[in-house]
Amino acid sequence: MSKLLFRDPTAPVADRVRDLLARMTLTEKVGQVNQRMYGWDAYERTSSGHELTEAFRTEVAAHDGMGALYGLQRADPWSGVTAETGIGAADGARVSDAVQRYVVENTRLGIPVLLVEEMPHGLQALDGTLLPVNLAVGATWNPELYEEAAALAAAQLRSRGGHVALVSALDLVRDPRWGRAEECFGEDPYLAAQFTEALVRGVQGPPGNRFGPDRAAVVLKHFAGQGATVGGRNSAATELGARELHEIHLEAALAGIHAGAAGVMAAYNEFDGIPCAANRELLTGILRDRWGFTGLVMADGLALDRLVRLAGDPVAAGALALEAGTDLSLWDDCFPRLEQAVRRGLVDESTLDTAVGRVLALKFRLGLFEHPYTGERAPAAGPELLSERIARESVTLLAHDGVTLPLDSRVRRIAVIGPNADSVPQQIGDYTAPQRPGTGISVLDGLMAAAPDGTEVAHSRGSDLVGGDLSAVPGAVALAAGADVAVVVLGGSSARASGTRFDANGAAVVASGNPVEMTCGEGVDLAELGLPVGQSALLAAVAATGTPVVMVLVQGRPHALPDLADRAGAVLSAWYPGPWGGRAVADVLFGAAEPVGRLPVSVPRSAAQLPVFYNGKDHGYRGYVDQPATARHAFGHGLAYTSVEYGAPRLSRACVAVAEFDAYAPRGVAEPLLCTVEVHNTGDRSVCETVQLYVRRLLGGTSWPRVRELRGFARIELLPGERAEVSFPVGTRTLASVTRAWERAVEPGEFAIETGPSSDRTCGARLTVTAPTSGRETKN
Repeated sequence: MSKLLFRDPTAPVADRVRDLLARMTLTEKVGQVNQRMYGWDAYERTSSGHELTEAFRTEVAAHDGMGALYGLQRADPWSGVTAETGIGAADGARVSDAVQRYVVENTRLGIPVLLVEEMPHGLQALDGTLLPVNLAVGATWNPELYEEAAALAAAQLRSRGGHVALVSALDLVRDPRWGRAEECFGEDPYLAAQFTEALVRGVQGPPGNRFGPDRAAVVLKHFAGQGATVGGRNSAATELGARELHEIHLEAALAGIHAGAAGVMAAYNEFDGIPCAANRELLTGILRDRWGFTGLVMADGLALDRLVRLAGDPVAAGALALEAGTDLSLWDDCFPRLEQAVRRGLVDESTLDTAVGRVLALKFRLGLFEHPYTGERAPAAGPELLSERIARESVTLLAHDGVTLPLDSRVRRIAVIGPNADSVPQQIGDYTAPQRPGTGISVLDGLMAAAPDGTEVAHSRGSDLVGGDLSAVPGAVALAAGADVAVVVLGGSSARASGTRFDANGAAVVASGNPVEMTCGEGVDLAELGLPVGQSALLAAVAATGTPVVMVLVQGRPHALPDLADRAGAVLSAWYPGPWGGRAVADVLFGAAEPVGRLPVSVPRSAAQLPVFYNGKDHGYRGYVDQPATARHAFGHGLAYTSVEYGAPRLSRACVAVAEFDAYAPRGVAEPLLCTVEVHNTGDRSVCETVQLYVRRLLGGTSWPRVRELRGFARIELLPGERAEVSFPVGTRTLASVTRAWERAVEPGEFAIETGPSSDRTCGARLTVTAPTSGRETKN
């Protein structure tokens, strides 16, 4: 008997998909677009090991196959999986293979199952290596470093039998009240796009038809506009117009698609009144027709069930999402009923075939039909060293009096104070698995280890994370009064404790007045962004002792900050720096590492002035009467332990014809002009400076311009006294704006090409882009 075409690894993927589809029943097809089961319900841990459950067998039998299984190795308080009941690194491949073997050997066609895992900042599984959260990653302004770490995380996922990594990358912090701010790379579309490209390259490897054995398929979350919900409310409505969507919220997705991302996840929010998972204009019109995306669109957890209010019943809701362009469900009750939808004539079987074909194509690209099992493969090493390096490069010096840091040999007694000083769980963020005992280094531990011999390091919590209990403040004050410096570690926490309640989709439920010390994370939105009353009182009381104060913020969102010049000699943001963040913070405080982090998001003065993102529309607003409209610390800001001066930017040409800008010119092709700026380290310490390039449209264009937009950055290391020139190519990607046809193109007009150390400290050179004067000149 001849070999079936879909089993032939040398045949083109499209041919294999067509052959397999022709052999499938309607029931089997529906099974391939469903991801209905929670992976942790597929097994149970017994005295003899992990065994598959009857619930899993029943799910496979329902459609004679299984398209995908979510979270087989997920562990966290929501899933209820602990170190005692879950799957550790040593057993990951074995359990994954047991799941795969059952599906392959007990179904008619033996189609392998996709094993889908969360990888928001490292693999969310027992023994999975954690990275700092995305907001910390964004603060490094170092996509190459993140690419390395993402590659190691993907290898770890594959070595344990996983195939698909779900990673937040597309959301932007347009309102820091939103609890999921920590999952974003920042507020800026260009910065997010750079990290999204790095993510796709790292996880998937070089673009190509197939994935390597240590590479995973990445599904980018969330498409689109979820960071712009009204009031920073999780999963709420948006008031986005089409231009805001295209200019701000689609840039990272477009970059990820161009880099070859295998899939995207439709967001919970709606756009123009239609939820993203059922929005045909978004999922088909933009994503597929305009951008040419051929990959997978996955629904978010239980999102399709929300469509019943639109469609009338679960069968019609499933048809609505499928017709719009959703290919794969997540836990809902609608997609399992697609067979009914086809038989009722609500959606064509050919539409279902298209979605099934995308699922099958990914399985072929992953090589699952030839190599469905991981086998006796040793778990891959995690990116621990890179995790610590990211943490170190993310530390952002927001304010400094020029003398307090770095700590030197004159400091013999250090008081480490605050609710985030001695807590690893409070520095690792949301979407994390339980950590093995002894994993991680708190800020207190880091300082104790890094302090020179003979230095006394003492600790007082001083206050709770939330609330206004001041009973522990006197003890902290006494400790600070006897110290040479007080390191006050404040901020927030996304740690999910045993008392946390959850929505059906896993979002935390932390009601007003709830004593759970969780102030950030999915489902934890804040109306006020200032530090809690107790933390603020603690800082003020410690500062009143006269002891020099270093304030370290461990946080998943930018907290609103007052003017702290009279309370702290230095203010740093460490974000959620991951398990080894304490060592990274200590290195910066003692000067073993320079502070190189730059703000990926603007820091507000108060929640009342929101929105405060730097790249708003340029309407010349004068500001509020009672406070400035500007941010406390601007996007891109970050100080060093030395001083750096910038010269004025110089353009190689001051006037360029619009015809010289080629839309989507390949990388490496010479651009029409260069912008060059001299950077001078005028201090006595080495520095790693992030030189930033911004564009302002002064005249012309088809839409009202933004104040300025980041369009490039470069990191440069300078020795004391050293000068260097940094050149940026200025081409289509630098000057393009979104036209009335929703295309990206360079339009004639006047531009300011600006360089500087942050968005509020730039100097510009004027550039004229001229329009063609006739059709003949355009052709020439």
